[in-house]
Amino acid sequence: MVPTGIGATIGGYAGDAMPVARAIAQISDRLITHPNVINGAQLYWSEPHIYYVEGYSLDQFAANRWGLRPVHQNRVGLILDQGIESDLQLRHLQAAEAAKTTLGIPVTDYVVTDAALEVQLRTAPSGASWGTIGSPDSLLRAGEVLIEQGNVSAIAVVARFPDEMESQALANYRQGKGVDALAGAEAIISHLLVREFQIPCAHAPAVTPLPLDPNISPRAAAEELGYTFLPCILVGLSRAPQLITHSLQPQDITANQVDAVVIPADAAGGSAVLSWSQLPAKIIAVEENQTTMEVTPESLGLQPIRVSSYLEALGELVAQRSGIHPDALRASVSSLCRLN
Repeated sequence: MVPTGIGATIGGYAGDAMPVARAIAQISDRLITHPNVINGAQLYWSEPHIYYVEGYSLDQFAANRWGLRPVHQNRVGLILDQGIESDLQLRHLQAAEAAKTTLGIPVTDYVVTDAALEVQLRTAPSGASWGTIGSPDSLLRAGEVLIEQGNVSAIAVVARFPDEMESQALANYRQGKGVDALAGAEAIISHLLVREFQIPCAHAPAVTPLPLDPNISPRAAAEELGYTFLPCILVGLSRAPQLITHSLQPQDITANQVDAVVIPADAAGGSAVLSWSQLPAKIIAVEENQTTMEVTPESLGLQPIRVSSYLEALGELVAQRSGIHPDALRASVSSLCRLN
């Protein structure tokens, strides 16, 4: 887990935590993660045992309110914001058609909202990004049409976001030093649809392509590739597990089955982490992944396994999976402690 819009050193940019997710997946039966970790604009990587779970869904899953049901394929519907200009809207429709014909993703129907969504961007005192939607009812009506008429089982949303080409925040982000100003508002959009309809959902922003800059940070480079961020969303949603709110079946995944939760070391205040702290799952806090949140597990009374890097986190996970005590892998091993 790397929460979105909090300036994470790893996972705060366009899919830059994807290599971490891929590595952890190799030593896991299942890896459950959220769109922020593996969305890379037009870049993506699909693994059968990587489960793509939107943030609100992840919170409900961790709290044992919802289960996850693996699927072979979802029927994906697309919502386009009426506020997107005709040329930019066409670019996104062509991206969806390309995903359907080139990747075989069942993108079946699309709806244009009956009013512009009017997304506005905000920044919290911590520096984290968030936002508002001017027409949330329009978004929900579009989702209802896709579910009732299109019989879709997952929803991709593209909303028009404000262009901030001259902003310092955008300049910092492109240089790999700032917070993604769009991410917090994106989360609001997907949270709203998932809370209302309990089906997988993810969002891609529609923005004017940025001017060429030869000094872009490698971590931000994925967002420089074209007119749309939609392809990775469609790939993720095509196999996202369904959200089960009642009548769980034996093949469904529940929070009690989670062995370990890997988080940035100063981003422990989220609902999912607090829920898992009440379960047997080990919380592994990665110190090199710094964020703007400054909420450590210890400040909340939690006792995590602290590691310096994701490479070290991988070692902890391998040892745990193998049933080996991590101290046995270190040069200095402590003696047994006698209890009276």
